[in-house]
Amino acid sequence: MIVMKFGGTSVESAAAIERVAGIVKSRLELRPIVVVSAMGKTTNKLLAIANAAIAGRREEYIRQLHDLRDMHSREARLLTPLHKRAELDRTLDEHFEELTELAKGLAVLGELTPRSVDAISSYGERLSSYIVSLGFEHFGLPAVHVDSRKVIITDHRHTQAAPLFEETYQRLEETLPALAVTQVPVMGGFIGSTLEGVTSTLGRGGSDFTASIVGAGVRAEEIQIWTDVDGMLTADPTILPGGHRVKSISFAEAAELAYFGAKVLHPATVIPAIERNIPVMILNSRRPEVPGTRIVAEAVPCRNAVKSIACKKNITIVNIHSSRMFMAHGFLRRIFEIFDRFETPVDMISTSEVSVSLTVDNTDRLDEIQAELAVFSEVTAESGQAIVCLVGENIRYTPGVASRVFTALNGVNIRMISQGASLLNLGVVIAMKDLSAAVEALHTEFFSELDPEVFD
Repeated sequence: MIVMKFGGTSVESAAAIERVAGIVKSRLELRPIVVVSAMGKTTNKLLAIANAAIAGRREEYIRQLHDLRDMHSREARLLTPLHKRAELDRTLDEHFEELTELAKGLAVLGELTPRSVDAISSYGERLSSYIVSLGFEHFGLPAVHVDSRKVIITDHRHTQAAPLFEETYQRLEETLPALAVTQVPVMGGFIGSTLEGVTSTLGRGGSDFTASIVGAGVRAEEIQIWTDVDGMLTADPTILPGGHRVKSISFAEAAELAYFGAKVLHPATVIPAIERNIPVMILNSRRPEVPGTRIVAEAVPCRNAVKSIACKKNITIVNIHSSRMFMAHGFLRRIFEIFDRFETPVDMISTSEVSVSLTVDNTDRLDEIQAELAVFSEVTAESGQAIVCLVGENIRYTPGVASRVFTALNGVNIRMISQGASLLNLGVVIAMKDLSAAVEALHTEFFSELDPEVFD
């Protein structure tokens, strides 16, 4: 068995779903299980409906609901034979009646709770998985729709739920392998439910995580993440077009790249795959002939020090200074207790006896954090920053990498530098305005010559 996950752009229209059906059909002998994201930007549109509802803008959210239904109906009807049109219309009616009632309820409450966010945002994957299963049947694939909420069981942390792996793996093993013998199971990513049956979600980008969980649960031979790029590249194509494809990379390197901004993979994806030692492939649904990137337990030997450059945009530096803490223990503990209490993760940190500089990408609670830090220190925050992170297993073994970074970034003001505790990343913080130039300079420095065994 293999697990094949297709992102939103891969299933955004009837034409895209036809491409996906062809890709799945070519791998039918491998007994594929298919996981899909919401169609196009559906999740964003659902959240816009929710926000319009709580703001009391009734005409706006009703119009948005009609537009969203029309889009799903238009694309689905192109994939549905005449004898199934009535079933399609009935299913869409049921889902959008529920959505309308949800929006009306939000309008009355005037508040959007995490549980409500999960309830309304789940409809994207619920609709897309149903429509894709219809499309597969239309194109000659024996598909069966599986409601992910029946097999992905999570805790109660709505909008960022964590899977209950023992229960989830048991349900996946009991359900999917038997179906996959004669049919192609199609399920929505991102969504699950609590043990009590309340809809939950794994967080934005969680469809990758779903694919990995499913792969681990059924002990798949391979997990394939189908997206709209040729695999992992040596640089973010939105910042530096023309990067090179990375043929093979280790789980550890991929996790670092994902955490520090590589958009082709959700940071949590590799965790279940690592535990079950299942290779993960990153592939392009628009160019299925491209071999993509293979993520494996052990890195392939590489002559280059760096495998890829990742970026995290719109970072805020928090500078904390307190001369009263000189030679006193507990300074860092007090700082991180505050960040923990306000559930705000820290990306990078630089310390001295009386000063700490750190970076955050979530500033929702920053005012409250600063107020508490100000009790025992002076605090300033600087927005408009970016992290540029070089990742590669060879960084730990290659002398002079930091020197090459500073030389390449001559003229760029480096605010912080960190060689990660993982030993395979080196990160710097710079101003957002310098990001493009910095990435281009580093890419030229580290990828002017390429190991053909690793890069294409």
